Amino acid sequence: MNHSIKKKLIYQVNVFRSVFILLTICVFATFLSPNFLSVPNLFNVLKQITVAGIVGCGMTFVILTSGIDLSVGSIVGLAGVLSAGVLASTGNPVLAVLTAVGVGIICGAANGFFISQCGIPPFIATLGIMTLLRGCILVYTKGSPIPIKLDTYKFIGKGNIAGIPVPVVILIFLLLLAHYILTQTAFGRSVYAFGGNREASRLSGISVKKTEWKVYIINGLLCGIAAIVLTARLGSAQSTSGEGIEMDAIAAVILGGTSLSGGVGFVLPTVVGAMIMGIIDNILTLMNVNPHATNIVKGAVILIAVLVDKKVKDLSAKAEQ
Repeated sequence: MNHSIKKKLIYQVNVFRSVFILLTICVFATFLSPNFLSVPNLFNVLKQITVAGIVGCGMTFVILTSGIDLSVGSIVGLAGVLSAGVLASTGNPVLAVLTAVGVGIICGAANGFFISQCGIPPFIATLGIMTLLRGCILVYTKGSPIPIKLDTYKFIGKGNIAGIPVPVVILIFLLLLAHYILTQTAFGRSVYAFGGNREASRLSGISVKKTEWKVYIINGLLCGIAAIVLTARLGSAQSTSGEGIEMDAIAAVILGGTSLSGGVGFVLPTVVGAMIMGIIDNILTLMNVNPHATNIVKGAVILIAVLVDKKVKDLSAKAEQ
């Protein structure tokens, strides 16, 4: 079987697996809590997954190149507190939004520089940036929250358009835009080629270093947007903002069927993975389960998803022999 066809079949199996898991969890949640299917609760779930969904959208680009970004939570946190700080000092929501987006792009560019230009492995580079940025957040905030009082800014996280929460509208728009970039542009094709075979991509004329750098810049940009949504929804920027988002985003991408080895996957199914993680959070909350138990369940879901992905690849390899 052709290698690319085999990878596509594996991806389709992974997507089917993710949809099946989502439907199973929904049925299970309905039996556990009668409030699960209520309209307010479903909208609450959608709003809760928007931040992880937006960050997961950028993480899909990264993982398609067989990379990883552990710093996304810290980028969200720093972009959020600086945006809130600018808003508090100027009262200008446009300037605050531009600050968050700008910080995200700069941090993403820094990641891309160290990875693509300096040759540092993504895991190490983003781990270092994660720690550095988290320190910057604590120094800037001194451990204190920065309140957001402007209703115009809060509308981004709490408002509705035609009855649909604004964060959900933003998520849908970004997912469709990312899908278009990956499937309909030359840059998107270079991302897939890069993830499939870096050396072959270089020999075919693709600027692999620029492609990789751009991927991390896009990821940083989306983290900046996620920071705006998060701070606007919470009404404040906390020194702990963004902590743990990297795991939710990575889990969403994996559960969405994107291969950790790169080159195969789409951004739209990432929202399925985000919904799985969001529903797990929601149902445990409705059942009054200890919040710390959520991480246990999430960790188990990630491990199972990776193991299933590996098992499918192994079976495919055996079938070829």
